[in-house]
Amino acid sequence: MAQYDVPTYPTTEFPWGALIGILAVTAVFAVIGIAAMWKIFTKAGEPGWAAIVPIYNTIVLLKISGKQTWWLIMFFIPVANIVFMILTLAGLSRSFGKDAGFTVLLVLLPFIGYPILGFGKAAYVGPGGIPRRYADYTQQGGYHLPQQHGYQQGY
Repeated sequence: MAQYDVPTYPTTEFPWGALIGILAVTAVFAVIGIAAMWKIFTKAGEPGWAAIVPIYNTIVLLKISGKQTWWLIMFFIPVANIVFMILTLAGLSRSFGKDAGFTVLLVLLPFIGYPILGFGKAAYVGPGGIPRRYADYTQQGGYHLPQQHGYQQGY
């Protein structure tokens, strides 16, 4: 009868320590993400508080990225939202003078990419950034149309 004295049923206690640890790490990432978005919005001349307002922060992000506001509708359509978010992040990285490699960083590791944009030395260059074909000309004093030759004085 001694073999029945030891309980053999599994324990049913909840792992509260693991849950609290996961929630703490998630809260740290959330605070860093909000602070980074706040700084990104401030660098772009938008109000920083917009980073904490749902839906409005997406509208401001679209504006900073040089995209149209109607794209917000596309974020509610499955699969299309992934494509349009990648395009928005590409516009965001161009808006801060970054290239396609930085867009990949924003897509795959946003908890690293957003703080680099917000707290780093990246400067906002405008919605959607400067088109690459004119980038060299703007560093040399601006892009100017070539002078027109011929009958400029009229008849």
